[in-house]
Amino acid sequence: MPRREWTVIFSTKAQVATEVVGVQCAMMNSKTFQTDVPKELIFCVAFDTSGTHSLSSSRLFSSTDFFQKDSKVEDLGIGKNAKGVIAFAIVSKYALVAMRDMASGNNAEMLLYVSLDGKTWAKAQFPHASSAQLRENAYTVVESTAYSLAVDVVLHERASIGTLFMSNSNGTFFVESLKDTNRNERGFVDYERIYGVDGIGLANVVSNAKDVEGRGSSKQLKTLITFDDGSNWQSIRAPNKDSEGRPFSCDTGDVESCSLHLHSITNAHNFGRIFSSPAPGFVMGVGSVGDSLSAYEDSDTFLSVNAGIDWTMIRSGAHKYEFGDSGSILVIVNDEEPTDKIYYSTDLGQNWRTYEIGVKLFARGLMTLPDSTSQKFLLLGSVARRDQKDKIGRVVVVFLDFARTRSKKCSDDDFEKWYARDRKTECLMGHRQWYKRRKPDVDCYVGEKYQDPVEHEEDCECKDEDYECDYNFVRSGDECVPVGPEPIPAGVCDGDPDKTYLGSSGYRKIPGNTCKDGIKKDEKVEKPCSQAAPKEGDVIHQTFEFSSFIVQHAYFKDSTTLLVRTVDGAVWQSSNEGYTWKRLFPEQRFLAFYHHKYSSDRAYLITETDTFYYTTDTGRNWYDQSAPSPPNTFGAEVIRFHPKSDFLIWTGNKDCSDGRNCHAEAHYSRDNGRKWDLVEKYVRNCAFTKDRALNADPTEILCESYAEKKGSQIVMDGVPLQLVVGGDFFSKKKKMFDQVVGFAKFSEFLVVASAQSGGRALELQVSLDGYHFATGQFPLGMHPETHVRFQWLITRIHALIINQAYTVLESSTKALFLHMTMSEDPYYGNILKSNSNGTYFGLSIENVNRNDAGYVDFEKMIGLDGIALINIVSNPGEAKVSKEKKLQTKITHNDGLSVSRGSGRLAILILIVIIGSTWKPLTPPKVDSHGRPYECDTTVRDSSWFLSIHPHNLFDQRCALHLHGYTGRLDPRATFSSPSVVGLIMAVGNVGEALAPYKDSDTFLSRDGGFTWEEVHKDAHLWEFGDSGSILVMVNDEEPTDHLLFSTNQGSDWREYKFSKDKVRIRFLVTVPSDTSRRFILMGDYPKSSVSVAIHVDFSALTSKKCVLNLDSPGTDDFELWSPSEEREERCLFGRQTLYHRLVRNANCVVGDREKIEEKIVNNCPCAKVDFECEFNHVKNEADECVLLPGATPLPNDEVEACKNGEDNWYERTAYRLIPYSSCDGDFRPDRGARHVCPGFKAHGPFFWIFILLIPFGVTALVGYSYYRRSGLARGTIRLPGDGSRSYRSESGFLDTLASVPWYLVGIAGIAWEWIASRTEGLFYPSRRGGYRDLRVDEDAQILRFEDEE
Repeated sequence: MPRREWTVIFSTKAQVATEVVGVQCAMMNSKTFQTDVPKELIFCVAFDTSGTHSLSSSRLFSSTDFFQKDSKVEDLGIGKNAKGVIAFAIVSKYALVAMRDMASGNNAEMLLYVSLDGKTWAKAQFPHASSAQLRENAYTVVESTAYSLAVDVVLHERASIGTLFMSNSNGTFFVESLKDTNRNERGFVDYERIYGVDGIGLANVVSNAKDVEGRGSSKQLKTLITFDDGSNWQSIRAPNKDSEGRPFSCDTGDVESCSLHLHSITNAHNFGRIFSSPAPGFVMGVGSVGDSLSAYEDSDTFLSVNAGIDWTMIRSGAHKYEFGDSGSILVIVNDEEPTDKIYYSTDLGQNWRTYEIGVKLFARGLMTLPDSTSQKFLLLGSVARRDQKDKIGRVVVVFLDFARTRSKKCSDDDFEKWYARDRKTECLMGHRQWYKRRKPDVDCYVGEKYQDPVEHEEDCECKDEDYECDYNFVRSGDECVPVGPEPIPAGVCDGDPDKTYLGSSGYRKIPGNTCKDGIKKDEKVEKPCSQAAPKEGDVIHQTFEFSSFIVQHAYFKDSTTLLVRTVDGAVWQSSNEGYTWKRLFPEQRFLAFYHHKYSSDRAYLITETDTFYYTTDTGRNWYDQSAPSPPNTFGAEVIRFHPKSDFLIWTGNKDCSDGRNCHAEAHYSRDNGRKWDLVEKYVRNCAFTKDRALNADPTEILCESYAEKKGSQIVMDGVPLQLVVGGDFFSKKKKMFDQVVGFAKFSEFLVVASAQSGGRALELQVSLDGYHFATGQFPLGMHPETHVRFQWLITRIHALIINQAYTVLESSTKALFLHMTMSEDPYYGNILKSNSNGTYFGLSIENVNRNDAGYVDFEKMIGLDGIALINIVSNPGEAKVSKEKKLQTKITHNDGLSVSRGSGRLAILILIVIIGSTWKPLTPPKVDSHGRPYECDTTVRDSSWFLSIHPHNLFDQRCALHLHGYTGRLDPRATFSSPSVVGLIMAVGNVGEALAPYKDSDTFLSRDGGFTWEEVHKDAHLWEFGDSGSILVMVNDEEPTDHLLFSTNQGSDWREYKFSKDKVRIRFLVTVPSDTSRRFILMGDYPKSSVSVAIHVDFSALTSKKCVLNLDSPGTDDFELWSPSEEREERCLFGRQTLYHRLVRNANCVVGDREKIEEKIVNNCPCAKVDFECEFNHVKNEADECVLLPGATPLPNDEVEACKNGEDNWYERTAYRLIPYSSCDGDFRPDRGARHVCPGFKAHGPFFWIFILLIPFGVTALVGYSYYRRSGLARGTIRLPGDGSRSYRSESGFLDTLASVPWYLVGIAGIAWEWIASRTEGLFYPSRRGGYRDLRVDEDAQILRFEDEE
């Protein structure tokens, strides 16, 4: 076995964290494992290479002979991607592997894999997939049971606040158990189970988490207890009186404001467990009674003898405590000040006795045997200097033996049966626990040393909570529904749908559950064979009829669950891709539903009232919640989201009962709607500034707000709106703009459309941080006010968005694409492309089509950089008169480089477009789907046939392919391309001079990113991609139909499948958003009917062959390497040659849920002309060169911006700029003018630095010479008593002064530094150490905390 470094698992009894330090492995011999695991099985984390190691080579190895001959690399079920392993641990019955996702673009997310047998591994699924991303040192596996795994995850900016998650029985699916758990910087969490009692645990939460995170406030902790393994948490009921019999200062009957709180793991003051021990049911702690936990020095000592149900205060002040003799001896010692006494109880804490130990000490530790069966204890202490005498030194160890306090050993009659939980929660996992425990009033000792208390179980009757969903079923609310047809053994149904079979009820008893009788939910049920999985090669469908027409539908991202809303306000849910449906809350009428933008498992159902419903687990469970007001009726989005999934903004109606003061109010919540705080009144739109790529303050909120906040907002359509930005959840407000039309967030850009003074024109404001804005600069003559006529009513801001509008398109290639409306009747405009910070825009192409809703015919290909499709208005002049637009489709394969604009001279313009344009017509197929040539000629014979002249669009081809874009779709989500099938495009269009009406169009397909096309079927069709392109489905979109078409070879051949006896007008064809499923849903309605239907079509049984991918030997599997450059004139795109894996066209196999294969960058290319675009205010001329527009001013040089990243040199601007997304290299750089050295150290030559380096030596020489003269060592100098001072000064005054200069400067610098430090101390490290410096503490002293205390 090669030399390897190893990962050590650092663990306590209760919690597991990780750090890499040396060599260590772990044995899989845990007694809690349910399966047969070899006793010799060992797991180790190691690097699979020798020499220099990196995390990407860290893997999990296993062996059954200590790596002598047997050595296996565990692939965790994910093959070669099982690398980046951080740690391995065993917690209860679970084996855990923590690893970092090394795939690019995943932000080094930490993954958790779980196994119950060391053979089969599964990835742990957390409900907040987008927000609960695991980071190293940001999660802790806390003390877990044999039935579930508990993990605390950091979801807050501050690493000292977490969220506790509990898993199902196999440790793979987690649900949120408790929010805002308290933890420290080392990863330890205030959570501990009560020893030996299933389901009971104590945790501390940060009750003011909002203030801690937002304002840096000190934590206020509250202690909660659970009796059902984390399903429910409640405050601890405090005792009515203190240890002196006095009532507490608060009302203990009100547990929300007056409960018991205890110091826990993050503030441990003794060794071992914090609250409990193997002594059954005994719990002690130091804490306080009130609304939050007091400081340790202000706390008292409390005891519970029934596992946390009831508590008593046993002594004032904080004490260390221990349990002995199985709980029959309790010992405490003062932990606040020096003491010479200990206190003990032999009757379960009812009475306490005092024992003097003979020395006054500070208690540092109190301990006994770990199993708490001994009557002997050790007290560790330190003695103050004044008390050190005789043989008493600084450190003392006191041996305490209570064996003589009782002479009788307990008999069977001295014990009683003690049940571990109260009657409400006594059954857990199908049984109740009880122990034999000594009666409190007998005087005897237990004396059973080194033996854990024996747990006894009594089985309970089975209840609903004793069952979980069976294989092939998922939970939907309170039910388990099938994910699809149930697999059955061959020959059971014999293809007869009228026969029946005994199948799963959908439930199974939780593994390890021992309940008996009662509810029997796991018994087999009789089912029709039509619900069974079909034989291989068959396609099946299932039809469901809704109560009215569908108006809204959407999948949860990365899920098989979708929601549908109908006209009558009903919301329906399917958890199995439309196979079965369930109506949610039939008594409610819903106005809309929202899926969380950043957390794919959350959704919100909006009612007409101030009640809404939400889910955090993709619809498995729904909960009701109260909003601060009913939803608004002013057109604003009701809920806005934040990358932190619990942060919400709600915009609702206020005072709208009479209408006189009706207005919209925005509130925010930090806890998913449990508590709301006001943001602003009289608003039109509010949102969080923060986005995934937008680097803004996470507490900042943006609002479009009316300046005058009174009257009815209904009549304020013409009143200007201000843009107000507020940090710290809008408590620190600042007005940014007086008149705004709106704002939008795209990738790293925040874009605001603001009105210029007087409201005559719009300005575009762009920000990269949500606080600092720069005005977007457009080419000369390219401003809305020069092209659009205005309404002169200055205050009608809403009219401006109609007359002069911006549509932000996208920014995936580090540049912002913007559509500027240049004509309002009919609608069309120009597409402009920005530089990398979104401020300087150059023209990409003119006359691009849009509709009155603002949708633009512009679409980028998903997964392929730089490829986009647009529709332009080819007859802009004619269209302004006839109101009929002729559309032509163009494509770009280099991100739409800036093109030239007309100057009015026709001959020059034609030449410019031929040479300089990067938007080209689509090459049509040579023949149609029937093999016949098109009516127009697709071959090039004479340039006059494919060039035509129009006032604005100068390039036309009489026989090109044209496609319907966004403006022609019923569902804008039906994109040309798919995230799972690189290069594959489907669209509806026609071959000819211009785009034909939709019903006169046909269906086309391209496999190479739009370079070549083929017609796959006549007539317009809806289409969908399935199973990463291994199956394509389309259905007629022109008229009612009873069948669909599908292809398993990417459109080469199509087969028909009939899904209905009656024809249905299909409106939508959908599948999961990732396009990785073989199940589809057709949504439509029967002619002359008032209801909609959903038809679930399942192609899963077409083939069982799995697609094979061999990265080491491309071409020998079912995938091929392909690059868009194969069809391009230029071999590189964005300065690099990239290869993609795509399915071989005739490979009839199932891709399945295989993770997306990352593209492979072969190499970066030398810079070429295609990697550059014209700089701001420059256009291409007839020689294909970028030149300054007549009358325009070039951008000034900005050496500060050019040198901000530590560059050596900066270059003067030219007429070119490098495309921001390009990674080309080489010497060809037309974007660089004259070179200059960046200011700073590098701006000076070698002679300057030689001179600077010689200055200290010169000053030192002067000082030395001065000292030499003063010391009398110089030849000829005579020093007499009292004579030397005057002659020296008169002789060497200049040298004295010169020599003192450096020391004077050093002194001044020191004074300045101290002044700055005194005022900035703690500024850069606020609240972590309270402004104190860190001093190294001896480790032994740190453990025992010995100090000299007088």
